Amino acid sequence: MTTKKKAAPDLAPATTSEHAGVRYLHLGTPWVQGAMRLRKPQAIELEYVQRMMAWMLLRPSAELEQGHAVQLGLGAGAITRFTQGVMKMQTTVVELNPSVIAANRMSFRLPAEGERFRVLEMDAQHYLDEVAEPASIDVLCVDLYDHEAAGPVLDSAAFYAACARALGEGGVMSVNLFGRHASFERSARRIAAAFKGGTVISLQPTREGNTIVLALKHAKLPEREELAARAQRIDTAYALPARKWLRMIRPLPDTVAAPA
Repeated sequence: MTTKKKAAPDLAPATTSEHAGVRYLHLGTPWVQGAMRLRKPQAIELEYVQRMMAWMLLRPSAELEQGHAVQLGLGAGAITRFTQGVMKMQTTVVELNPSVIAANRMSFRLPAEGERFRVLEMDAQHYLDEVAEPASIDVLCVDLYDHEAAGPVLDSAAFYAACARALGEGGVMSVNLFGRHASFERSARRIAAAFKGGTVISLQPTREGNTIVLALKHAKLPEREELAARAQRIDTAYALPARKWLRMIRPLPDTVAAPA
């Protein structure tokens, strides 16, 4: 059963379109909010969503499919289908917009809820503050954009601090930001402050400008040889371009060290 918290009444309705064998999710505009290839529903279609899975490089291979994965923002369910269906992880998804959840159930093969999967219809900040136990999450994927996709709807220092609090030791967060947006460095500073004592890196932007930031709680980036070995295993086992991700890793700009 879906756990529900009343949503704001002015949320944009979810709609779908299809082109060349791919189904797309929209929120009242032509902006693509997610996608699924109809013949390969468990594959991750969009490049930036694939890159959000680069958290896999930061977890030991023996622990990769263990623990609790949480997605803040459902989109078209690509990460959800992957962590729950391919990796068989305990998965929770938090989505405020009921029409997005309904569209996923009808058109994007959202898994049935059960012991290993649940859907929470609520605000992501409320989930972190009131529902998630401290240190209860191992993998946290954050992709929170409104119908205009102009910037993340939750981006405060308090939000990222709550993300860090919900992660266990060695837990990892991936966040979708717009690297070419004026707010990127501010967001990166806030993430770096929340994950002080850990590791925060980014991948180079996609052609569209999406920049994935990865934050590792109270742990250091593994040595390059270990990362390369993990990337090879991920490529082989999951058909994800992990070796390509490895070449994209970038330190955060020096300006991130400045006060938020």
